[in-house]
Amino acid sequence: MLKEFKNFIMTGNVIEFAVAVIMAGAVGLVVNGFVNDIIMPIVGEFAGGVDFANLKYILTPTSGVEGEAGFVPENAIRYGAWINTIVNLLIVGFVMFLIVKAYNKMKAPAPAPAPSGPSQEDLLIEIRDLLKKQ
Repeated sequence: MLKEFKNFIMTGNVIEFAVAVIMAGAVGLVVNGFVNDIIMPIVGEFAGGVDFANLKYILTPTSGVEGEAGFVPENAIRYGAWINTIVNLLIVGFVMFLIVKAYNKMKAPAPAPAPSGPSQEDLLIEIRDLLKKQ
């Protein structure tokens, strides 16, 4: 059983999948930082200086002092964070599109199909027609 598990883990597909998951996490952090630190400030500036990360609709405001009895934390719908997530999704989708497009260009083109001759049926018809002429 241990040998089977070792063979399973050492197959190329599992190793490639593990590397892909780790790389996806790293790329996700880079893209998230790019969106939050570069794209969203630009979008916010064009939207009139709004910081989307702080946009929210407060349902219940904070009351009392934190750490004391009777403290009620703020309850809010943070739609700005959702806008950031949507922009992040669009950018990740576009980056993945570019990566797949580049990968497809790098792949060797499929070999051209060998020119096919006439089918057996066509050859038999031709032979029949030649025999009829004689």
